[in-house]
Amino acid sequence: MSNTGRVDFLYLDEPSMIKAGVKDMHACVETMVEVYQLLGQGDYVMGGKNHNSHGVKIVFPKTSPFPNMPLDGPDRRFMAMVAYLGGRFNVAGEKWYGSNTANKQRNLPRSILMVMLNDADTGAPIALESGNLVSSMRTGAIPGVGARYLARKDSKVCGLIGAGPISQSCFMSIIDSLPSLEEVKIYDVFPEYAERMAKWITETYPGIKKAHSVGSVEECVRGSDVVNSATSGKSLPYIKGDWIKKGAYVSLPAGIEMDMDYVLRDDILRVVDNWGMYEAWSEELPYPWHDSIELIGAYYLDWIKEGKMKADQFYNLGAIINGNVPGRVNDDQIVLFGQGGLPVYDVAWGKQIYDNAVKMGLGVKLNLWEEADMH
Repeated sequence: MSNTGRVDFLYLDEPSMIKAGVKDMHACVETMVEVYQLLGQGDYVMGGKNHNSHGVKIVFPKTSPFPNMPLDGPDRRFMAMVAYLGGRFNVAGEKWYGSNTANKQRNLPRSILMVMLNDADTGAPIALESGNLVSSMRTGAIPGVGARYLARKDSKVCGLIGAGPISQSCFMSIIDSLPSLEEVKIYDVFPEYAERMAKWITETYPGIKKAHSVGSVEECVRGSDVVNSATSGKSLPYIKGDWIKKGAYVSLPAGIEMDMDYVLRDDILRVVDNWGMYEAWSEELPYPWHDSIELIGAYYLDWIKEGKMKADQFYNLGAIINGNVPGRVNDDQIVLFGQGGLPVYDVAWGKQIYDNAVKMGLGVKLNLWEEADMH
């Protein structure tokens, strides 16, 4: 940042983001590992009183006397997710987005996202980026980070519950961490989506000997060394504990239903992305929290409040990666990895792509002012 008072920032549209490597899943996984190391060290700040809030959300009313006000509907909201991340990133920023399922009828994505990066010292903008691919890649990368540290290295069979874009990006990271995979089973309420994804996997990953659609969640889970559940919609997938194979790594980046008696067994390792975020939710939302959040971590909030669970019965992934607490202790141990999405992911991956873009001469340089009118 110069001392002239001039402020410039870089605008990166989606084609520029792609050229700068936003779809490079291996690099994204490596970046997310760095994020977890910083989370484990505490070198970050997010919103809320405990500095761990997921974000601030606008949800519209079901009815309104004002004719122009949007009304509540499926995935209809605006949200700001803000964070500072230290280490080599040393940047503040936010992901801002609006979401509406009806966008699909307009040939638009359900959510339209932007990422803003700011100088952590002055607050001046340094980049405004197209955020859809930042978000989908960082979401997909986290199951792969978990797989690197929590899954058996000899895993052969992967079960994917859901066949949408996020499930696809999740698989990209999982196979990056587990090149030993040979078979992929896919379940989706729309079988044609599962079949389409199976075709994409076969064409994209020649090491996969078999990718195929299956007819139920149970068939998808049984016999799988790795399970990833990434679905959207009103009906949550139910995973019965008896279906889960010994030694399996179960990645849960979306809403889920599971039985408490199984989840709290002594032989299961329970891991979350960042417990502070769930604690922030407990202050922002009413109990029971699983009714509104639907993630496995929200079950933990409910069960702790009800006296059925203690906070020492699960670990943060950052603590495992940094070696502060043990991870998997044997090949038979089942690992449940709950995820909720953190603003630091967007800031980190957005900053990495910004750095790439600067080196490659990409983007459009925009001027905020030569000198501020008021200062």
